[in-house]
Amino acid sequence: MAAALERTPSAPGFWRSPVRGVRFTAVLGLVLLAGITLLFVTGLLSYAAYNPDLAPVNDKTPDKGLLGFYLFSWPTGPHWLYRLTQGLHVTGGIVLVPVLLAKLWSVVPKLFALPPARSVGHALERLSLLLLVGGVLFEFVTGLLNIQLEYLFPGSFYSLHFYGAWVFFAAFLAHVGLRLPTAVRVLREGGLSGNTADDPLASPRPAEPTLSRRGALAMVGAGSLVLFVTSAGRSFDGPLRELAALTPHGAAEPGTGPDGFQINKTAAAVGITPADTGEGWRLTVSGPAGDLRFTRAQLLAMDQFSAALPIACVEGWSTADQWWRGVRLRDLAALVGYPHAPPGVLVESVQRRGAFRRAALRDNQVRDPRSLLALQVNGEDLSPDHGYPARIIVPAAPGVLNTKWVDRLTFGEL
Repeated sequence: MAAALERTPSAPGFWRSPVRGVRFTAVLGLVLLAGITLLFVTGLLSYAAYNPDLAPVNDKTPDKGLLGFYLFSWPTGPHWLYRLTQGLHVTGGIVLVPVLLAKLWSVVPKLFALPPARSVGHALERLSLLLLVGGVLFEFVTGLLNIQLEYLFPGSFYSLHFYGAWVFFAAFLAHVGLRLPTAVRVLREGGLSGNTADDPLASPRPAEPTLSRRGALAMVGAGSLVLFVTSAGRSFDGPLRELAALTPHGAAEPGTGPDGFQINKTAAAVGITPADTGEGWRLTVSGPAGDLRFTRAQLLAMDQFSAALPIACVEGWSTADQWWRGVRLRDLAALVGYPHAPPGVLVESVQRRGAFRRAALRDNQVRDPRSLLALQVNGEDLSPDHGYPARIIVPAAPGVLNTKWVDRLTFGEL
C-alpha cells in the first residue's frame, strides 16, 4: 500500500526533476510580476481607448462604476499611441507564454499536496491560488484566441477578458503580497544550484540531472525570444514584419499597390455588395441644423485634407503610416450646426454582418484636424475592402473605431 501511494502525484517523491526549487520558481515569478503588471496596465489603456463611457454604442464596462474609475478621454496624440500600447500588450502576452508555463510546471507538485487544507488560513491561500491559476489561464487563452481571430468562447470577448482580468489581478496582488518577500530573500541568498533541506519545491530524491537550472531558464528565455521574433513585427515597422508568422495580420493578404496594407474584415465578409456602395450611396450627416445628404462626388468637391496615420487593431497587428485624404470631421460638424467646439459623433456603417456596425467618437477626436472622413488612401480611391466609398480615420484610435463603409454621421452629445 505504501509503495502504491509513493507512485501518486501527492507523494513527495513522485516529482523527481532536479530543476524544481524555490530559487528557480522565484526567478520566473519576478519576470511574471513585471510582465503581467505591464499587461494589466496596457489592457486598461486599451479599454480607455475603446470609449467605454459612450454607452450604449460600444460600452464594454458596467457604467463606469468601481471598475471604470480610471477611465479618461483617450488622446489623439501621438498618433501612434494605440499602436504602441496595444503592440506592447499583445506582444508581451505572447512572449510571456513560455515563462508562464515554466512557472506553472515548477509549482505543480504543490497542487497535489495533502492534506488539501491544514488550517483556515491555508484553505484561503489554496482558494486564492485556484483563482490565480484559473484566472491567468483564462486570460491568456482568451487573449491568444482573440489575436488569432478565433472566437470560441460565449459572449463578448471584451467583457469576458475585462472581468477576468480584474478577478485574476486581485488574486495576483494577493499572491505577490504573500510571496514576494520570500522570492526576494531567496534570490539574495545567491545562486540557482543546489537543493536545501527546507526547500518545499525540491524533490527529496531527484533524478539524475539532464539540464541545469540555468539551462532551463535559458530554454525558457530562448522560447520567449522565438515568440518575440515571430510576433512583434506585425506591431512595429522594420525587417521583423516579414518574420511575424504568429501574429495575425487581418483576414486577407494585403496585396500590393496603394491599398496594399492589412485588412481585418473584407467587404464580402460583412455582407457589403456593390449595390450598397455604388451610385445610390449617400452619406447622411445629422445635427441640430437638420439632416444633409451627400454623394461621393459632393464630398470630393469639398476642401480635402491629408493625414499620415496607421491602423492598429486590438488583435495585435498594425500598419505603417498610410496617407489618407478626405473631409475633416469637424468641417462636417460645422455644416449641421456645430461651427465651434463640435461634440462627439455616432458613426454608422452599411455593413450587414459582424459587430461594430456603429461606433462613437469623443469630442476631442472629432476636433482633431487629422480626424477625417477618408475618401482616398495613398493617392488612390479607397478599395472596397478598405471602406469605399468612405471611412473614418482618427489618430491614435483603435482600428475598430475607424469605421468602414460609412453612411451616417450623427453629431451630438452621446
